[in-house]
Amino acid sequence: MKTVQVHFLGASGTVTGSKFYLYSEDIKVLVDCGLFQGVKELRQQNWKPLPVDPSEMDYVLLTHGHLDHCGYLPLLVRQGFKGKILGTAPTLEIARIILEDSAKIQEEEAKKANEEAYSKHDPALPLYTKTDVGLTLKLFEQVDEGEPIDLSDQCSVRFLYNGHIIGSCYLELSLYGKLFVFSGDVGRQEDPLLNPPKKPEWADYLFVESTYGDRLHPEEDVEGILTDLIEQTLYQKGTLIIPSFAVERLQSLMYQLWTLYQKNRIPNIPIFVDSPMGNNVLEVFRQFPEWHKLSSSEYRNMYRHINVVSSYAETWETIDDPRPKIVIAGSGMVTGGRVLTYIKQLADKESTTILLVGFQAEETRGRKLLEGATELKIYGNYIPIKAKVHHLESLSAHADQSELLAWMGSIKNVPEKVFLVHGEASAMTIYKDRIHQAYGWDCHIPKLHEMVEIML
Repeated sequence: MKTVQVHFLGASGTVTGSKFYLYSEDIKVLVDCGLFQGVKELRQQNWKPLPVDPSEMDYVLLTHGHLDHCGYLPLLVRQGFKGKILGTAPTLEIARIILEDSAKIQEEEAKKANEEAYSKHDPALPLYTKTDVGLTLKLFEQVDEGEPIDLSDQCSVRFLYNGHIIGSCYLELSLYGKLFVFSGDVGRQEDPLLNPPKKPEWADYLFVESTYGDRLHPEEDVEGILTDLIEQTLYQKGTLIIPSFAVERLQSLMYQLWTLYQKNRIPNIPIFVDSPMGNNVLEVFRQFPEWHKLSSSEYRNMYRHINVVSSYAETWETIDDPRPKIVIAGSGMVTGGRVLTYIKQLADKESTTILLVGFQAEETRGRKLLEGATELKIYGNYIPIKAKVHHLESLSAHADQSELLAWMGSIKNVPEKVFLVHGEASAMTIYKDRIHQAYGWDCHIPKLHEMVEIML
């Protein structure tokens, strides 16, 4: 009899910080290695060493390149990890862009905090540096989607397309003849840019995300809502600010706005994309056309329609531009990035509209805006919010409850255990009941740092 221990190091009882550690006498594998975001108590976890020894790990397997799935990698390496970091080619390229951008932002914010003395830490330090990221990138190793990869005599893995962002996959990890399936973040059945997710047919142990496990995405007329908001922006001679995740959502928004212009539903209002990371991700779309729906001509025409902001000086030029305009800027939950500058300078104007798209984690500025905050703390100062705030939930890159149930509904056997991860507590509790109603499967909601022993 073999024993596999599963240590839930993140995305357990919360949405962020995905880290699932499987270890046995033959292999030690970490599935995803993300940063915690949102609630302060969780963010503080990023500064603590892991309760396991990274130097013993053989592999890190990345489902995709979002910060909450790859952002802890430089710290893992600093703590002694020397194994291989496996992911699809687009995932590794996205992870590189995100990690380099994350280190740059952290270094800049630490410098700003020290210069303006608004941090209680003296000195304020970055979580990690660009040097740390450079050491991490040396461990990246590309895998092909759908191809089995032997990790040891007893363990193999397959990365299978799941349509969340470009390059993203769910994992089928075969260990001692049992199949451990990790959903990663499951994408939408219908997406403007990406194909529908592939679905697992077998799973002995299923680890499934639950971000929207408690709800269905609303049936929204996205084109109509965008058209109305743009008309209001033109009438008020204001600015429509769209905080956006740099990967997939930003490109999807660009595509939707370009499509509206092509259909003559909106005039040629200036559209500014101010996200250095998002601009780099556009290059990933050009580099890997087999991973998305856009043709090369569509990509070129869309790109020409957008004003790409390439420097911080241009950010201020865009803010000072008196014309009605649309600004898409990172980050999607208003936790950092260039969008903070736009909100700081423009959110006190009634002619400004802020459109939130996608999930907003607890205690992020995006969630606070959704909940009606009249001021936000940005760079140590409280900024009054007079802008109108709207939310387009159907633009989320996450499957909703029905799509998640359909995704796991292709599994032909009865899993021995289903672990609900990557969700807020209330969402996972509701989703657990729905899975039991639909399939009768045995579900467990692990707590952060919980360890489960599986006898095989």
